[in-house]
Amino acid sequence: MNVKILTDSASDLSKEHYNEYDIELVPLTVHLDEKEYEDAVTINPKTIYDAMREGKSPKTSQVSQQSFKTIFTSYAKENQPLVYLALSSELSGTYQAAKIMQQEVIDEYPDAPIHVIDTKCASLGYGLIVLQIAKLAKEGASLEEIIESATYQTQHMEHIFTVDDLEYLYRGGRVSKTAAFVGSLLKIKPILHVEGGKLIPLEKIRGSKKLFNRMLELMDERGTDFKNQTIGISHGDDVERAEQLASMIKERFGVQEIVIEMVGSAIGSHSGPGTIALFFLDKPHN
Repeated sequence: MNVKILTDSASDLSKEHYNEYDIELVPLTVHLDEKEYEDAVTINPKTIYDAMREGKSPKTSQVSQQSFKTIFTSYAKENQPLVYLALSSELSGTYQAAKIMQQEVIDEYPDAPIHVIDTKCASLGYGLIVLQIAKLAKEGASLEEIIESATYQTQHMEHIFTVDDLEYLYRGGRVSKTAAFVGSLLKIKPILHVEGGKLIPLEKIRGSKKLFNRMLELMDERGTDFKNQTIGISHGDDVERAEQLASMIKERFGVQEIVIEMVGSAIGSHSGPGTIALFFLDKPHN
């Protein structure tokens, strides 16, 4: 019996990925215009970005404990191995909700092979881990092999990203109002990364022309062996710039495989339109 992989919608994978690798999805909730939507199910990211451009401020909420209990119980009853790879616990309470329900279900079904892993990642950095693990599961890898590989990748996944307007990060509590105002005034583009599951500012670049070159320099400094791994790029409704960055990466590093996806509604509600994010392993898993 192959191990089943569960992910939440903050992994920003496409429906094609879910179908091809038989990945189960549990959606976060997006709140817009006093209505609730299931991220990646009943709302698409374009709707969120258009609303944000109009000055609206969508909100998000974590996956409910009851959703996890229902899913975990169904697998426990069948004694089906399940690994849930979760959005960083530093960015959402979803992981903690899953851990509480994992324990509840295991109390009822002591032998249930239900595992919950905090990826400490977000968006397509998280999604790349889910993809690699789902491939292993489809190939029949053991539960132990899957947990070992997932644990390695969560420790080695790099996130290098920038936002088009600091105002969105301010609304989400990620930067101060002063920083957002000054950044917009001076056309400063921040470069951020994820460390220990948290968003951490790295640098500020004046003007967008220098931005991608610096992102590639950081990629070169932080990673190795790009030809033998899948690189991820996610974007806030700006596929043209995402493809431009992909072209630069292929030219500079000889990368063969790049996955480009739009930042989903849940993550995009905080990062805003124009976000460009780059993901890679600092050292691929042998």
